Amino acid sequence: MKTPKIRIYFDNLQDKLPAGYRIRHLMRQTVEAALLTEGVGRDTEVSITFADDAWMRALNKKYRDIDKATDVLSFPLEDKPLNPDEPLVLGDIVISLERARRQAEEYGHSYEREVAFLCAHGMLHLLGYDHERSEEADLDMRRRQRRILEHIGFGRPAGA
Repeated sequence: MKTPKIRIYFDNLQDKLPAGYRIRHLMRQTVEAALLTEGVGRDTEVSITFADDAWMRALNKKYRDIDKATDVLSFPLEDKPLNPDEPLVLGDIVISLERARRQAEEYGHSYEREVAFLCAHGMLHLLGYDHERSEEADLDMRRRQRRILEHIGFGRPAGA
């Protein structure tokens, strides 16, 4: 059995925080952990964009009609290929690095853990999970996020 190929396309729309090798490597680890823990064993493509609060506010307003910044947005592609030989193109994740830094300080854990959490959250949305459906769906998604973070070495945050 061949190892699935994971292709991640990165874009950086902000200049407030570095989005170089270290953060991109962390995103790759998180995407790989999400696919592994969710049992996705096929070639996969995903896009990750780093943004700031101004970009996030504009996107949130345009696509969700919510006029405020947010930490992460996911844009899943609706058409999934039926042919298992074709890559599974999941969609796009947009992460506010500016907000991630503030939330890490607020929650008392590392910036890297917060960015990994936001990536895991976005990946689960791309895979079809939605915490806003019900309390049970929210708990399920939290459990899955925790499993992904533990897989890459981030246990429970302080105070959780």
